[in-house]
Formats: sequence, C-alpha cells, structure tokens
Amino acid sequence: MTEPVAKPSGAERRRSERVFLQVGIFVQGIDSEGHAFREKTKTLAVNAHGALIHLSQDVRPNQEIVITNAVTSEQQACRVVYAKPMTGNVRAVGVEFLKPSPKFWRIDFPPADWRPFED
Repeated sequence: MTEPVAKPSGAERRRSERVFLQVGIFVQGIDSEGHAFREKTKTLAVNAHGALIHLSQDVRPNQEIVITNAVTSEQQACRVVYAKPMTGNVRAVGVEFLKPSPKFWRIDFPPADWRPFED
C-alpha cells in the first residue's frame, strides 16, 4: 500500500521563481463595501505570474484587481490569491496575473524559469 502524496505548498506550488524586489505600483479595485479604491503601494516580491504586495485595502481571495506599474504605467488584471493581516491595517496580499506576464516587472536578468513565457 502506498502512502498519500502531500500536496506541495509555498514555493513548491509556484509556477515561477520569486524575486525579492520592491516596485512602486498602484492597485485599483472594489472594496468589500462596493466602493472603488486606488492605492499607491509597492511589491515585496515578484514572479512571472504575479506578486506579493503590501495593501491597506480589505481584499478577499478570488477578488479581481488591476495593478499599474508606477514606472511604465503598464496595467495587469490580477486575482487575489491570499491576504494575510500584518501590523496595523497593512496586509500581505498575494496576487496572480490573469495572463502570465514576465516582462511586466522589467527585470533585466529574470530567473531561467521565466523564459518560456517570453514572446
């Protein structure tokens, strides 16, 4: 009899390697009360499929938001994967792009596993 295989967690589930990088961004969406918001914030880490960001807005998993790169003004539609409260009213929020976009972060030397998604 074989033992059940544990589901991968954390970095094992990521589809591309994380790069710890702070990028200025704007986040737009609808809050839990139905009001539109726009917040200036930054990334904590990025990858070809999304980012880990700081956010004061109360967002929920599966909620869609739009991230704008503050340097390039490029936008990406995203889905909230998780939101974990931190100190004060700040949350660590994991987001994934609705479409992979490894060039969104403008990294000169991305990890090797970002390459298959290039145009």
